[in-house]
Amino acid sequence: MIRLATAVTISAMPGCLLAERFMGEVWADNWFEMRINGVQVAEDSVAITTERSFNAERFTFEAERPFVIGLVAKDFVENDSGLEYIGTPRQQLGDGGVIAQIKGENGRVAVVSDAEWQCKVIHTAPLDKSCAASHAPVAGVGACAFEISPEPEGWDEAGFDARAWPQAEVYSERNVRPKGGYDQIQWDKAASFIWGPDLEQSNTVLCRVVVE
Repeated sequence: MIRLATAVTISAMPGCLLAERFMGEVWADNWFEMRINGVQVAEDSVAITTERSFNAERFTFEAERPFVIGLVAKDFVENDSGLEYIGTPRQQLGDGGVIAQIKGENGRVAVVSDAEWQCKVIHTAPLDKSCAASHAPVAGVGACAFEISPEPEGWDEAGFDARAWPQAEVYSERNVRPKGGYDQIQWDKAASFIWGPDLEQSNTVLCRVVVE
């Protein structure tokens, strides 16, 4: 399913004289929020607490170039252990993945998710994948240890120094196995799935790119 959102205007100048209208399309496993110059323009309409929530989102916004895209992407986890279906025969590590494209009013692609984006992981769990085989996994204990950090202040705005951030990891459609709305969007051939260094252990990633 594709869900539509209302338009948002982002401007650095009075009157928006140089603003352009853009359309964004995003599919994420499981959840995302997109910001332009630090202002939210779209959020997954299905809560991150929903298991197996797969859908695409389409939305519009107005902005002046250059602008910064800040994308928060999260995989569903039951707790900081990074596991899902805890205590059932299906207990496992979840896996993530997100793909995005932004088009101008003329239909031309302005930017797509690819290796040019930079992605910082702020929640990694479990640190040892053997946690998934534990009969009584406890977040933060043994193999189920985790690393978590807050969002850096201003990371989704112009002027933020992201030189130390790693480039996004690019994954194939086969790696991510998208479903639920993905096939309803005609993705540009250059658009790629991106995420942190591990689809299973990287649970929350912050990805940014500057659109010139």
